[in-house]
Amino acid sequence: MNHEVLAIRHVHFEDLGSLELVLGERSRPVRYLDVGFARIEAPDPAAPSLMVILGGPISASDDARYPTITPLLSMIEKRIVAGLPTLGICLGAQLIARALGARVYRAPQTELGWTPLTLTEAGRASPLRHLDGTLTSMLHWHGDTFDLPAGATHLASTAACENQAFSWGEHVLGLQCHPEIRADRFEPWLIGNAGEIASEGIDVRELRADTARLGPRLEEGARRMFGEWLDQVEKKA
Repeated sequence: MNHEVLAIRHVHFEDLGSLELVLGERSRPVRYLDVGFARIEAPDPAAPSLMVILGGPISASDDARYPTITPLLSMIEKRIVAGLPTLGICLGAQLIARALGARVYRAPQTELGWTPLTLTEAGRASPLRHLDGTLTSMLHWHGDTFDLPAGATHLASTAACENQAFSWGEHVLGLQCHPEIRADRFEPWLIGNAGEIASEGIDVRELRADTARLGPRLEEGARRMFGEWLDQVEKKA
């Protein structure tokens, strides 16, 4: 069995974060495919044991400006049809939703900062229970949202964004939020997104302080969530 994890990365600082620590503990090799530096069509989408599509500042529906979107959607569709474990974070969740036929569109407001998740009953019965708002807050950083795909299970929401997390079947998980964030590696996010932070009227010092205060607890919960989800999908593989 191929234990390699393929992570599709759009910007360098939006990596697997705390989730990569879990994979390291399990001796699971990670290979990053950096969008813009490598041919997206090159990897066999069915070869990795897990594919993770990470976040980025582009829109999942902007095919005309970003030609990398179409081959990414094709990869995701092939993995879903094959019943292979697939995880999407932020832009990655939007791409999964779109691959499943759902609409991706501009949200009424940009959600940027820390807000706890509200889990559905299904969410509380899933590995996401470790991310419940009674246990930890959550980092959000997105301007787009999506409709819940047909056949998906709604897992979590916030007041600003109804569809924060969903599962589809037993092998697909989409997370609009950012559970992977590590407080000790957050400064590149602030530097790389300085323009957006300023345009949204957010005090970068407050965002940095919130992350230092809330990030460690989120990391603990995210690692538990991801480990449990891996156990579940690998049992079905």
